[in-house]
Amino acid sequence: MQGKKIQQESLFIQFQLSDHVPVDNFYRRLKKTLDLDFLYQSTLKYYGKEGQKSIDPVVFMKLMLVGYLENINSDRRIISSSGMRMDILYFLGYDLGQELPWHSTLSRTRKLFGEETFLELFKQVLKLCINKGMISGKRQAVDSALIPANAAKHSMVERIVMEDASVFSRELNDNIEHEAAEPNESKDPKDNNDKGSKEKKVAPTNQTHYSPSDPDARLTTKPGKPMRLYYRAQMAVDTACHVITYIQAFKGNEADNSSLPVILPRLTGNMAENNIHVEEILADTGYSSGKAIRALTANGLKGYIPAPGTYKSSREDEGFIYDDNYDRYVCIMGVHLPFKRIEKAYEEPTVFKKIYESSISDCKNCPCRDICANKKGFKKLVDSADKPLYEYMQRRVESLKGKLMMALRSSTVEPVFGSLINYTALDRINTKGLKQANKCMLMSAAAYNIKKLLKYKTRPLTPAPTSAIGGLKDAFNWLYAQVIWPKRNMMESYHYRFNQYFKERNFNINTVLSFSIVAQQSRKRKEGFSFYYQFSAQAQRGGISKAQLT
Repeated sequence: MQGKKIQQESLFIQFQLSDHVPVDNFYRRLKKTLDLDFLYQSTLKYYGKEGQKSIDPVVFMKLMLVGYLENINSDRRIISSSGMRMDILYFLGYDLGQELPWHSTLSRTRKLFGEETFLELFKQVLKLCINKGMISGKRQAVDSALIPANAAKHSMVERIVMEDASVFSRELNDNIEHEAAEPNESKDPKDNNDKGSKEKKVAPTNQTHYSPSDPDARLTTKPGKPMRLYYRAQMAVDTACHVITYIQAFKGNEADNSSLPVILPRLTGNMAENNIHVEEILADTGYSSGKAIRALTANGLKGYIPAPGTYKSSREDEGFIYDDNYDRYVCIMGVHLPFKRIEKAYEEPTVFKKIYESSISDCKNCPCRDICANKKGFKKLVDSADKPLYEYMQRRVESLKGKLMMALRSSTVEPVFGSLINYTALDRINTKGLKQANKCMLMSAAAYNIKKLLKYKTRPLTPAPTSAIGGLKDAFNWLYAQVIWPKRNMMESYHYRFNQYFKERNFNINTVLSFSIVAQQSRKRKEGFSFYYQFSAQAQRGGISKAQLT
């Protein structure tokens, strides 16, 4: 017999929310894992001693986390979604029927609390990840991404800078006198030959325009992105388990290489608070500059940063050979171009360039003068004043380990940015101002780390066949049999280097870096990475930890 459910609400019910939230529920586990009681003391300074009671600071932070965990960047939707979820209500400490805070309370409280409160929460989550063994700390991959600001390009207005009121008054009087001097000017566009009577629209730039609603947002673009107002998220990720160790908001037009000296002390400080010493920084070519390389040295860090695409380590293909004994260039015709002076780069005032010039008399009768010399009759070459630093870094990047580090960087930090943008509500900043944008990025990163934390499971390694070194040898034997030997005809040089590397180091654990040979010889990058992961699995079965592999 067919049944039919008739809805009839009970007048009196006995209901306990905790009984209806499963033990393995995400928010139940998070409630047990994350202790936010420290917020009561850290936010005490923002409240007075009289007046109505505010929203509980712990509840506020939990609601913020819910928004980023659920990929919601609207305060209204955070409240409406939380009210419909029993597990979220349990996480917040609310019961069925209890009214949640008003959505405007979230935005006001977010503005009230300082950046240090959100940073403290991020560090608290980071510490949980460290205590669980998810971070090695040795190697950090750094990258940036443009995050759209909560402001429109078409709403930008022109900047008006007046030194004082007298300047404005004088300009106004001059305009009035100019208009009075020509009272009979024809208003007929034909008489004035004013075909283009409409003023040309000037494209807005950061120097001439700004957004009244968000003055900190900056116009910028990059390949594949439209020109619009952005903030730039700078982020560092640990290479062991891809945990975010640092994130900060910068203005959208701020270059990566100028941000790195700011990033490094804060990144190393985050790790030093947990007694972890950072050793290596992996970054792309956008972070390359003399100032950035000097910052790495000053912080005691070893960097792997490729030189910019426009950088030239040698000019031999142009017909100029550098003579380091006399700091000069010599052209193929034997003419000397000695060092003349140092100039500031026009596009970057903090960057200096070395100028090398020949004399007009030397180039006067040269047969190559027409195709070589400039309009003034001499040849000019420009080098970076930091060329020795670039050369030193480039040699490191082009080494066997350096090539591996570049592949490791892109496979570490870039997927994390993709997750933040697509799954933790960082596709757009929903607040105004640089400080508020920084709060959003910190919360998004904290939510990402929380997801990693609750998913992470410590996997016990199987006992080594004889010892850790023995297991490592087994992994190398597998690598040799599966990769090196089948392709011996096409990679004899790799075969030789492979054997020499191990003989010199006597199978030390650090020789795991030699699996970069696999990625180098593989014609397809995906194939190289598949061999790498298989090799890693073999080594871990032999007792080598994931932290040692990375």
